[in-house]
Amino acid sequence: MKIIVKGGHIVNPASGSEGIGDILIENGRITCIRGGEGNEQVFDLKGAEELDAKGLLVLPGLVDMHTHLREPGGERKETIKTGTSAAVRGGFTSVCCMPNTDPPNDGVEVTQYILEKAAKEGSCKVFPIGSVTKGQQGSAVVDFDALRSAGCVAFSDDGRPVMNSLVMRRALEYSQAAGVPIISHCEDSALAEGGVINEGRVSALTCLKGIPGAAEEIMVARDIILAGLTGGRVHIAHVSTRNSVELIRRAKNDGINITAETCPHYFSITERIVQIFNTYAKVNPPLRTEEDVEAIKEGLRDGTIDVIATDHAPHHRDEKALDIESAPFGISGLETALGLSLRLVNDKILTIGELVEKMSLNPSRILGLESGTLEEGSAADILIADPNEEWLVDTNAFASMGKNTPFAGSALKGRPAFVISGGSVYDLRDGKGL
Repeated sequence: MKIIVKGGHIVNPASGSEGIGDILIENGRITCIRGGEGNEQVFDLKGAEELDAKGLLVLPGLVDMHTHLREPGGERKETIKTGTSAAVRGGFTSVCCMPNTDPPNDGVEVTQYILEKAAKEGSCKVFPIGSVTKGQQGSAVVDFDALRSAGCVAFSDDGRPVMNSLVMRRALEYSQAAGVPIISHCEDSALAEGGVINEGRVSALTCLKGIPGAAEEIMVARDIILAGLTGGRVHIAHVSTRNSVELIRRAKNDGINITAETCPHYFSITERIVQIFNTYAKVNPPLRTEEDVEAIKEGLRDGTIDVIATDHAPHHRDEKALDIESAPFGISGLETALGLSLRLVNDKILTIGELVEKMSLNPSRILGLESGTLEEGSAADILIADPNEEWLVDTNAFASMGKNTPFAGSALKGRPAFVISGGSVYDLRDGKGL
């Protein structure tokens, strides 16, 4: 199969290059790139499908290193088929699925099931993340070597913190030997127990039990110390507070082997949205204050925060229709992530190249994936996006089974037009292609 992407604005942060050009794709790989002075190569276009990318951004396909696909066991909320369809709709060509399924991905059999199911029904690449501990119970660590050999690209007990520091130390040691990071859900479960929203002004006004920022920050500090002790790689998931950003900044300055992510909701909205008891805005860690939002943006700007991930957490409508104390945590994030994150470019917090680093190149490098770049010979995982398309978030049009987003009805600017993943071309204009 041969495809020519013509006349798009190519952004390749891996090489630092940016400009108008053409990309030739054959059999799922980039075979030639032309554009710019001195690079006027002649393409053999016989039999090629042409994609007109004039006026559009041509980017490496986005990589989400924090997705909940729910399968196996949670098919009432999402499946690998619907979740990967949602990913492609959002511009993602690779997603890494968290292990808090039923049963958890703590053994080779579940990893193999996910990979086989994704090969049959997935619209994009799926990379499993294994549990840190058996059953995600926080006590006995899994067989890291076996899960790594089966296809896991990282380990996490996401949704549950590894509270036992000795267990976390051993996990970092074993993961170092396996050459993969531990993705840490930083939460002191005793401090957070029973909490619904951020502890502060809004929790006081609503009489809802709050989760203090310290519940996150204490565990960030602990994991920084353990990473320094072991030399292991720790990746801090869904950073939400100003103090967490500062702790990570200091750790990086001290040479600790640490990376970090945040999510679009943590730099887009604050705890104020929850004061009307909006369960669609109930997320863990909770939405924080304006001061925290500004700190997250600064952490993205100065490189303290390496990755923008979605923490896509779909839930059934009935669950989110419960009262705010009973409804589950989580936001369905794959299909709004690009539009929300492009606001950082429009507000001049990041350049388009820096945004692509955080949504494609950096997660690929952290996890050792062959993605995040537009180079001759690389896999043709490509996002072609219209940065100027204005649209309203309509959850009825979501490919995801999870309609739980506080951004429903929001006006966003910037949207995928085409996605090329695994040699398949998805035309996303007017909802076509999926």
